[in-house]
Amino acid sequence: NPQTGNLLIMPTTPQLHNYALGACIPGDGEGIPQYNAYTGEIVATASDAGLDFAQILEYGRKTGNPVLRRMTFHERGRMLKALAFYLLERKEKYYTVSHQTGATRADSWVDIEGGIGNLFAYSSLRRRFPNEPYYVEGETVRLSKENTFTGHHILTPKHGVAVHINAFNFPVWGMLEKIAVNLLAGMPAVVKPSEQTSFLTEALVRDIVESGILPAGS
Repeated sequence: NPQTGNLLIMPTTPQLHNYALGACIPGDGEGIPQYNAYTGEIVATASDAGLDFAQILEYGRKTGNPVLRRMTFHERGRMLKALAFYLLERKEKYYTVSHQTGATRADSWVDIEGGIGNLFAYSSLRRRFPNEPYYVEGETVRLSKENTFTGHHILTPKHGVAVHINAFNFPVWGMLEKIAVNLLAGMPAVVKPSEQTSFLTEALVRDIVESGILPAGS
C-alpha cells in the first residue's frame, strides 16, 4: 500500500511434491501449471526437475525390492486389501479434488472407486498362489532316461523396479491398476502421472504414504 507502506503479500501457488527416496520432495523451478477445469484458476504446479532418477531407481531396487520379494503372495495380497479399505474410507476427499479436473461424479466413480476396486480384485488373486514368495509352475519334467535329471520351473520376483507412465484421464485408476500388479508380483514401482491432473494423484499418494501399509521403497 503506497499510503501506509504496508506490503501486500499475494498467496503463492501450491507446488506439488514428488514422493521419492522416502520423502516428499518439491521439484526445482516454476513447474508446469495445473488448472481448475471449471474456473481456469491454477490449482498447483508440478515439477520433477532436480530429481536424481538413477538414485530413485536404485532406492527402489535396494530398499523396496528385497522386502517385497521376501513377502509371500498371501502377505502381498492382504497388503493390497488393507490399502484398498484405507483409501475407500477417504474416497470423498478424492471426489472433491477430482471435480477440479473437470470430471463429473460418474466420471470420477470409474477412476476413483474403479481404481480402488482393482486393489481388491488383485488382492483376491492371492488365493490362486501358494503362501510362498515364489510360484512353482507346471509339473516336473523328466530330462534323463533313468529319471536322475529332472527340471521344474520356479517363478520368483524380478530384482528391479516397474516404471509406469499414466494418462491424464485416469489419475487414480491408472496408478492403482498398475501398482496392484507389480506389488502382488513383489516389485516396487516408479509412477509418472500426467502433469494435467497429477494434483489428484498426489492427494492419493500422500494418503498411501501416511497409511504406512506399504514397505519403504515400494
